[in-house]
Amino acid sequence: MLVIGLTGGIGTGKSEVTRMLEALGAAVINADQVGHEAYRPDSESWKEVVKTFGEQILRPDRDIDRQKLGAIVFADPDQLSKLNQIMHPRMARIVSDQLESLRGQGTRVAVVEAALLFEAGWDSLVDEVWATDSPVETVIERLQARNGMSAEEVLKRIDSQMDRSERLKRAQVIVDNGGDVADLESKVETLWNTRVTGAAEPP
Repeated sequence: MLVIGLTGGIGTGKSEVTRMLEALGAAVINADQVGHEAYRPDSESWKEVVKTFGEQILRPDRDIDRQKLGAIVFADPDQLSKLNQIMHPRMARIVSDQLESLRGQGTRVAVVEAALLFEAGWDSLVDEVWATDSPVETVIERLQARNGMSAEEVLKRIDSQMDRSERLKRAQVIVDNGGDVADLESKVETLWNTRVTGAAEPP
């Protein structure tokens, strides 16, 4: 099984590329969904996060309010580091188990989509890393239109992630998403045909 790690800064099109790869036949493991599983009420991770950040981050149904938690951790690098130390190892175990399950099912290509792939050390779980990339101005425009975020909020999110040049240097494939969706689709199909199809062929 070929395992692709897909990463990229906020607003650079990871979800779009994931959707395109899934349409081409890849199985997808999404870090956000893994996070939801790890945050399940009364799970080991949930207890640790609530103990660290307080019960004010809980909704009435006892789910963790990701927006409240995000407001705390994205405003303070030390708090973000605390959260990552709790969540990353536990989420890595879930990702590893899901990959083993896909291998057992005879899956040929799997994609692990994770904004923090390098920061979490999950690049060790994949065969190669693809990084989506867009100019900062484009990212600001996208997130202002999509999420109603201010330019300042967008830049704060970007600053909380790995430095763009470091991410691109460590990736094996850079998916440039500075254009429109049709342009991106064409690039992803080309990558699939040139890098994935051959590598995923049975021996």
